[in-house]
Amino acid sequence: MSLPTEQPWDGNWLIMVNPFMWAGLGVALSIGSSVLGAGWGIYMTGASLVGNAVKNPRITSKNLISVLFCEALAIYGIILAIIIQNKYASPPYPFQAQDYRAAYANFFAGLIIGMSNVGAGFCVGKLGAAIANADAADSSLFVKCFVMEIFGEAIGLMGVIVAVIVCSSMSFRTD
Repeated sequence: MSLPTEQPWDGNWLIMVNPFMWAGLGVALSIGSSVLGAGWGIYMTGASLVGNAVKNPRITSKNLISVLFCEALAIYGIILAIIIQNKYASPPYPFQAQDYRAAYANFFAGLIIGMSNVGAGFCVGKLGAAIANADAADSSLFVKCFVMEIFGEAIGLMGVIVAVIVCSSMSFRTD
């Protein structure tokens, strides 16, 4: 019995993997990373908010908007995961270049939204914690500091826009 001369994973492992695995990883990254970023932001904001609300209970209702901003990041990831999932089709087995391009576009769209939401979650969480501290010290600072938090949320929104553009640029063939 002779050994095969060509190893199955030599050089072209990206092509040998089913393209739907890449698209599925895009869905997983979209949801998983977005929820991670939202949870991280909620943790940072919530801890500061609860700590400061012990001394100043008036700040609780105003500063809950920071938690809502973080929850919106998770919703962005879920929306993009649904968009990617709706692009699935079942092309015939000999996959062609268009199938791989669509799969890689879906993978990178999930990666883009996931990483931008992790960054936005950290930014909104840190700013929410700082706003809770500032509002507990002086209530006139809330609106002034809140504008910065809107710009932090814009990081996640820009990630949504770029990911939708990347995702919509390719589609699986249906013949």
